[in-house]
Amino acid sequence: MTKPTNDQDEIYDVVDRMDKVIGQATRREIHQKNLLHRSIHILVFNSENELFLQKRSMAKDEKPGLWDTSSAGHVDSGETYDECAHRELWEELGINAILKPLDKVKPCQETYQEHVQVYTCKTNAMIKINLDEISEGKYSSLEILESEIKITPEQFTSSFKLILKKYGAVLSMNTSNKL
Repeated sequence: MTKPTNDQDEIYDVVDRMDKVIGQATRREIHQKNLLHRSIHILVFNSENELFLQKRSMAKDEKPGLWDTSSAGHVDSGETYDECAHRELWEELGINAILKPLDKVKPCQETYQEHVQVYTCKTNAMIKINLDEISEGKYSSLEILESEIKITPEQFTSSFKLILKKYGAVLSMNTSNKL
């Protein structure tokens, strides 16, 4: 199957509250009708335990110009969360890494009605951002990020803020050894 030329015409699985597929729809339809669907978010850490953040391109249709997780994306119809995570990591950051599932976030307003599988990885690979999707990127400590979010919360996506709030303590404990 070839990918549509307009990302609004990409086909995603529509799912229920239990994350079971109940149909398919275009990206446009899913967002217009607020249908439940799937996405992934990846938190990329370096050996200094700093988290890479991406600033979403101003050309993005959702949340342009906001800081977000290292890599994120919708799960295509028929694709697994793991397949999507590896694809997005390569498409957005130009890296391959061993991904570890952290947890799954249930759909809510902050996740834009998405079931979100969150992954972490630790790598010092050279990141090559995809300028079609990301305007810039930076590494930051979790402590500095939490402070920045308190000062300027409007500069970050709601899904990133939710993930950091939910898992920040766990990530702080684990970045030194287990990620």
